[in-house]
Amino acid sequence: MKSLSSLGVLAFFISACSPAPNQTAQAATPPAATPAPPPAQKSGPVTPPTTDADKITSARSAGPEAISGAATILDVSVDPPKALVKGTNGWTCLPDLPHSPGADPMCLDKNGFEWVQALLAKKDPPAGKVGFAYMLVGGSDASNTDPFATKPAAGGHWVETGPHVMILNIGTRFEGYPTSHDNPKAPFVMFPNTPYAHLMLPVK
Repeated sequence: MKSLSSLGVLAFFISACSPAPNQTAQAATPPAATPAPPPAQKSGPVTPPTTDADKITSARSAGPEAISGAATILDVSVDPPKALVKGTNGWTCLPDLPHSPGADPMCLDKNGFEWVQALLAKKDPPAGKVGFAYMLVGGSDASNTDPFATKPAAGGHWVETGPHVMILNIGTRFEGYPTSHDNPKAPFVMFPNTPYAHLMLPVK
């Protein structure tokens, strides 16, 4: 962000008030402008992307540009899944999915993508392959305990999480971390006691 200052007016004011005509006026450097805060995280229902271009933009928003810019972009909302961009770095980014009310694109490393494939197929993830994923736009899930829930239980609500990263396929190795989302600003385990248990790590 750039800021403009009226140094000419300041210099004229100092010159007019100076008691010595030959004295050089020193204009004070104006303080640096305070950067504007980032836009607030969008919450509630959002419209999922529908065009390929919008899906690519959505998918790339999930991870750092250094990763998402060279990742494969895969649309899993269609059958069979459609590769919108063929990547070169082994990462895969998925656009926002239409079945949840919030924006939830993600970028996954190779192990993480295998974990997602297992989840979508309702099969056990590959043993011994810990994965990593970015969800820097945030996410929304129907349940913190049921990986296959499509809507919250009666009287429940969507699990809304802000920007976070995930450690996937952790099995039962999460002792000491809460297994509920009572405080989504702190690390917690999603889908505990299932083959799809993973650690949620907020980054904001």
